[in-house]
Amino acid sequence: MHAALIEAARRLRQAERDGKPCAPVRELIASALAADPSIDPVALAYAVQQYNNTAAIEAGQRPVGRKVGLTSRAVQQQLGVDQPDFGQLFASMARGDDQPIAWSDTRQPKVEAEIALVLEHDLCHERHTVADLIRATAFALPAIEVVGSRIAQWDIQLVDTIADNASSGLFVLGTRPVQLSRLDLVRCGMSMTLGAEPVSVGAGAACLGNPLNAAVWLADTLARLGTPLRAGDILLTGALGPMVAARPGNVFTAHIQGLGSVTAAFDLQS
Repeated sequence: MHAALIEAARRLRQAERDGKPCAPVRELIASALAADPSIDPVALAYAVQQYNNTAAIEAGQRPVGRKVGLTSRAVQQQLGVDQPDFGQLFASMARGDDQPIAWSDTRQPKVEAEIALVLEHDLCHERHTVADLIRATAFALPAIEVVGSRIAQWDIQLVDTIADNASSGLFVLGTRPVQLSRLDLVRCGMSMTLGAEPVSVGAGAACLGNPLNAAVWLADTLARLGTPLRAGDILLTGALGPMVAARPGNVFTAHIQGLGSVTAAFDLQS
């Protein structure tokens, strides 16, 4: 791998380890791109992501699934892209429903409500259908993703967020599993509150028109890359409404029609 990409990975890893945000990595990716302009810069950003994910696995971290980002059409237009991105989920990122989240475990956190799918079967086809996803899904859960950025002041462009594991942070899952046959994934309404105050509203349709569309895209993409989704994987399908910045002591609860609720509670900063 090009030295500039290794430096980008090192910069992000150190920012995570020290809890101190770093400069963007896009100029390092551009440096590597200059050596071979025919390479897709997005592919270089994913190479940085994979480099750090491999290091985490070698250090004992357990992969438990994937997240899909950039599922909002408006955000895609803002970044000049026409498809989502993805990141790796590790067991160390999981937090319990309504259990205190240590502020020191977060990285400039923002929260968004999502629908999580938990798989019962592998998804290894070259091209998947919605029926494949429905058949492979054991159940759905309400989720709050605590998005995080190791890059100072969220000064990110597309390659920055991809390299930074799609700006992954933590995630909280609800504990009431629901089968897909009992849900309307398009019309299900979502309301997220901070205390008693509504701070984000949306619906399943905000996630690429249907959260299953995001799941199909991810299954196809990962199968093509030779790292298919497997039984037991958790899949965060993407935001149902606007993302909200979190502060120490905040308690957010997401209510998703048909799925119930899930709460992310942040400790006061120590």
